Amino acid sequence: MTAPPGLDPVALAAYLGTSPLSAELIPGGRSNLTYRVTDGTRRWVLRRPPLGHVLATAHDMAREHRVIAALADTDVPVPAVELLCEDPSVIGAPFYLMEEVPGVALRHRDQCPWLTPPQAAALSRRLVDVLADLHAVDPDAVGLGDFGRPDGFLRRQVVRWGKQLDASRGRDLPGIDELRDRLAATVPASRRASVVHGDYRLDNVLVTPDPVDIAAVLDWEMATLGDPLADLGLLHVYWTGVGAEDDPITGTVSALPGFASADDLVQRYAERSGADVSGLGWYTAFGCFKLAVILEGIHFRFTTGKTVGAGFEQLGRLTLPLVRQGLAATARER
Repeated sequence: MTAPPGLDPVALAAYLGTSPLSAELIPGGRSNLTYRVTDGTRRWVLRRPPLGHVLATAHDMAREHRVIAALADTDVPVPAVELLCEDPSVIGAPFYLMEEVPGVALRHRDQCPWLTPPQAAALSRRLVDVLADLHAVDPDAVGLGDFGRPDGFLRRQVVRWGKQLDASRGRDLPGIDELRDRLAATVPASRRASVVHGDYRLDNVLVTPDPVDIAAVLDWEMATLGDPLADLGLLHVYWTGVGAEDDPITGTVSALPGFASADDLVQRYAERSGADVSGLGWYTAFGCFKLAVILEGIHFRFTTGKTVGAGFEQLGRLTLPLVRQGLAATARER
């Protein structure tokens, strides 16, 4: 098997002291790279940063490894982590290994012929319930009390993603600076703090059928301590997408019969967590801004040949629709 870009199976096998390994890139990820690795008997999943243009504070393998390990004995389903390697000389970047968990990340409706409307409804509820379970975790109790700084979290987030935008800006993006300024001028006061995933959505969980369930939550690279409504606002954006018939944000999965509406998800979360969601408009606007910046960074890496995988050529066209949605959300909030 030809070695996939970004991973040398021979070097990895030598580091692990195992028999020869084969590896393949798992498609669908939009930031960190994920590979399936096997020695013919055992199977693992390996995560490493993208091939280039790694922004400061992003793609931190040690943080991602730490939060998954900390959540192992909670109600939040996560894979078992095997090891963390922070030495970039092994495969060219830090990485960690975790167990391969059965299940599928539902990225497009073509993956869902088996999904009945009752199963879709159950999956909608389960997706929200897992998020509420995450936000109910006591950070101190699982060793994550120093994982972030909840005070001033939202203001720092606006600043941080503004800096990420400036570092990835390769073209004119009308309206995006206005959206950033509006968000910065109207930062709400956080009511509580929790572990936040930072990129929680349907295709960042592994789904198993019969009965439908979530086997694992993946992609913890942006996890920290902060305002849990930031996760909910971003989930709302991921669930609704930009309204296109071939919407690559939702994969049109959430439009299938039986799936809850975005507003129903919010209501379920409020009932499950007891949170006040009356000011969610700011958080959805921020979710639009954050996702626009993420996709623009991916677009930048794609146009400069610094990422691998299929589908990246589509993502750059989504930045401006997200900016327009974010501006509309801030206008409604005001």
